[in-house]
Amino acid sequence: MADQRIKVAFDGPVAVITAARPDKLNAFDIEMLKALAAACDEVEANAETRVAILTGEGKAFSAGGDIKAWGGMTPNEFGHAWVRFGHRVFERLATLRVPLIAAINGHALGGGLELAIAADIRIAERHVKIGLPETGLGMVPGWSGTQRLVRRAGAQVVRRMALGGEVFSADEAAVLGLVDHVVETGEAVAAARDYAARIAARGPAAVEVAKLMIAAANGEDNGTAVEALGSILVAKTGDLKEGLAAFSEKRAAKFAGEW
Repeated sequence: MADQRIKVAFDGPVAVITAARPDKLNAFDIEMLKALAAACDEVEANAETRVAILTGEGKAFSAGGDIKAWGGMTPNEFGHAWVRFGHRVFERLATLRVPLIAAINGHALGGGLELAIAADIRIAERHVKIGLPETGLGMVPGWSGTQRLVRRAGAQVVRRMALGGEVFSADEAAVLGLVDHVVETGEAVAAARDYAARIAARGPAAVEVAKLMIAAANGEDNGTAVEALGSILVAKTGDLKEGLAAFSEKRAAKFAGEW
């Protein structure tokens, strides 16, 4: 049975992924991470989906990693079963084929901010706080807080959060580029749906390719971007059709250099 703490709903071209563990401020354990990866696969498999929204149930977006889930791990377990696995799941989320909008309806601290930064667009409610408190616990960000977050928001703002423990309001976060839009409390999901409709109205193939190109320019997932773009291009050529026909008919291919 699927973990019900990660919900996926489809509404036409929009998929909504919801972390649904409100009693724990939507903090993640291993099973939730697995469910999030499965949710990404479900979104990818839905051909109608053109954009996805990520949010949290209740008053929180996500408190990040559940301390009880990793607090008793050995260093080896913590590094591999927790940090590396969570890193792979968040990478999966960040590289969805469709644009992802984070509707930040509650505080995004630590792993919650790392979750939000995986999105292409971030819409935060005015009351939320944003930061990286890990060093105050004697640990460091582990789900790309010093990697993707640096690439997307800049090293200096990450230094202020990770080294200085600064916590920013939503308005401050918008000025710093941590979030893109600020809305009033209770309006993040509706605003995300409005933005999703804007994206969904554009050419889906162009949007998907543009996302890949931007990621490559930002030093993210270069190998996947290059191979995906190249494969899409070649898949439309007459040469590929000829190659497949020749293979099926057990004959030598006669390529004409047709694009």
